[in-house]
Amino acid sequence: MPKKQGFFFRIMKIKDCYQVGYIMKPHAISGLLNIFLDVDFPEDYENMDSVFVLIDGNLVPYFIKNLNLRNNKSIVEFEDIDTIEKAENLVGKELYLPLNLLPKLNDKQFYFHEIENYQIIDTNLGELGKILTVYNFPNQDLIAMVYKDAEILIPINDEIILKVDKVNHTMTVNLPEGLLDIYLEP
Repeated sequence: MPKKQGFFFRIMKIKDCYQVGYIMKPHAISGLLNIFLDVDFPEDYENMDSVFVLIDGNLVPYFIKNLNLRNNKSIVEFEDIDTIEKAENLVGKELYLPLNLLPKLNDKQFYFHEIENYQIIDTNLGELGKILTVYNFPNQDLIAMVYKDAEILIPINDEIILKVDKVNHTMTVNLPEGLLDIYLEP
């Protein structure tokens, strides 16, 4: 996690970070905050000593005095946030960490941000298009791409995504029969 070094702190850009969660609401009146960590393994973040908060388009570092991990919903105490008024100013703000702090993944795994612009290759149809983004929905994550001027949504699961080639920036898929037709029919 970012380290406090006197008054010097490297200016971070959002493109160099990933969103780790957001601030939900104040906790009590002493400046504590309830946060949501939007991660698979919250325990990986229990030793955070700082985090960036997105305020008016800028990433502002906040140093953590105490973090009480309660699965994905946790209570944090930031330095210099010692009143409910100061805490209320942070409600709804997104929390970020530098990309270089992401845990390494095996070859079959990927982070959503790293597959943007990957070329999708279907085992039957060949090259289809490039990944625009990944939508994160409660029941299913979906890859969005444009094919024949239509946005196509592809479910993320092991039966459909066969291979992710991080060197060549490609993703090999086996799309279910009729999936493209759903989006291309008038």
